[in-house]
Amino acid sequence: MSYQALYRVWRPQRFDEVIGQSLITQTLKNAIKTHQTSHAYLFAGPRGTGKTSMAKIFAKAVNCPNQKDGEPCNECDICKSITRGTLNDVIEIDAASNNGVEEIRDIRDKVKYAPTEAEFKVYIIDEVHMLSTGAFNALLKTLEEPPANVIFILATTEPHKIPATIISRTQRFDFKQIQAKDSLARMTYILDEKHVSYDEEALKVIAKASEGGMRDALSILDQAISFGDDTVTVDNALLVTGSVRKKLLVQYLDQVADNDTQNALVTIQDVMADGKNPERFTEDLVNLTRDLLLYQQSPELVAEIELDQVDDQFKNLAGKLTPQRLYEMIDALNDIQQQMRFTTHEDVYLEVLTVKLAGIRGAQSVADQRTATAPADLDVITQLQREVQNLKQTVTALQQRPVGTAPATAQTAAPTPNKPAHRAGGFHINLEKIYPILGSATRTALSELQSNWPDLIQYFDSPRKRAMMKIAKPVAASENGAVIAFDDSFIVERADDDNTFKDDIENAMDRVTGHVPDIVFVPTGEWPTIRKTYLKQHKVHQADNAAGDTSTEADNQENGSSKDAEQQPDNDQMVNEAQQLFGEDISDIIEVKQD
Repeated sequence: MSYQALYRVWRPQRFDEVIGQSLITQTLKNAIKTHQTSHAYLFAGPRGTGKTSMAKIFAKAVNCPNQKDGEPCNECDICKSITRGTLNDVIEIDAASNNGVEEIRDIRDKVKYAPTEAEFKVYIIDEVHMLSTGAFNALLKTLEEPPANVIFILATTEPHKIPATIISRTQRFDFKQIQAKDSLARMTYILDEKHVSYDEEALKVIAKASEGGMRDALSILDQAISFGDDTVTVDNALLVTGSVRKKLLVQYLDQVADNDTQNALVTIQDVMADGKNPERFTEDLVNLTRDLLLYQQSPELVAEIELDQVDDQFKNLAGKLTPQRLYEMIDALNDIQQQMRFTTHEDVYLEVLTVKLAGIRGAQSVADQRTATAPADLDVITQLQREVQNLKQTVTALQQRPVGTAPATAQTAAPTPNKPAHRAGGFHINLEKIYPILGSATRTALSELQSNWPDLIQYFDSPRKRAMMKIAKPVAASENGAVIAFDDSFIVERADDDNTFKDDIENAMDRVTGHVPDIVFVPTGEWPTIRKTYLKQHKVHQADNAAGDTSTEADNQENGSSKDAEQQPDNDQMVNEAQQLFGEDISDIIEVKQD
């Protein structure tokens, strides 16, 4: 027989063999022993935590004629047939490839027939969240009241995508991530049974890299065995997972803690030269800083999390760094992680990160910070207190100034520019496309687009594009166009240059709203200025049409020829247009009196 992957060969065949889900296994065993099984179950949780394996074990247990204490015997013909996947009464369906209404109608038609060999007919629908809305609706009635000898087991990694009407008709079990120590124990048992030599430290590296998934742990272990020719070593495990040695991580943080930027940059170069994954390196740094922070509060907890990998170098580093310094390091690492997702030059970000971490102050120990009080710091504090006092006196004097009296320095203030900046961080704002959209924009169109925005995001398969959609927001919309704002000018430039991203947005809008508007991207910081400039220019245009000449609004104000009563119609017209464009609920009318 051809070679099979470890996770297939060592798939659990009894409830007692399922790792890390003792609460669920005990509940299901008791239900089977007391004959109180439900007609439908929902198994939800991260990948590789035993959902499908548990469903198959349950199918064997309820149909096994020799089951004892809720456990299948795995010796009878029914148990062996279910294990091989040849029993017609246990139907396993992949909802990712069978997600249409026709497939569910086929189930609904066949569910009425009695099982041929087993006592119960069991339907296992994997990745059930992939079913379409019509398929869920077709499944509703059958799921609520199936025949007495039918059991449905739904498995999913994304339960939030399942309609509440489906969830309410099932018994839900939430599978949790498997702890590293449980994964370590299972891998040790498998390697001992296979008589494969291994280093315990290597298994600890694999257990931590699997991030709570037993299937991921066994897949990585399979790679390490193949790479090491039936030997699992620490170096092989590090190469396969892309992780960095714990000693090297501690050394790097020790260097940045001592502001030794030069040696820290050399360490980064060594990490990159070994072919390590930069994103994995930053993730390991986040975990290490978290462990240092927790170790200062509860050393026993960290010893359990790190599988007793706490050495003297780790302890010394924990005593050197203050909690505030660790907080700032974690913030810097999180920022770099977000930025590295949108670049191909990850080594540059690691070098910038090194300089930034080494520049964070506060590397002294807690005892040193309590005792260190330099006279120069006291002088700085005294100087700041004097400046604060002077500012308070200035504010008091301004508050006592009579109303309408402008300060002498007001005449030298720079006038507010009438036009928005046409470039923001190197990005060109195309006003020729924005102004026509504003000319026909309505609050109704904007509200409709904002309400459909979460649905639009679901049409993006790429994690990068979905992340960009989540940080974007519509700020103006009409029947033929939409203005989308991003907080970061750099992201605006990336989005505008990515033609496939625009095409994906237009395709998503076509599916959700039924039409394809013109899309324009702007930075969020520039949008108020663009909107204000448009309103001001539009007001001047309306005033010109009403007067029937070429005089400008500024000329009218300078000559003082217009009266309040004469300006009221134009003002009302401008107010009505602004409210129609941006909505009455976010528009405030402020009356300004002129001297």
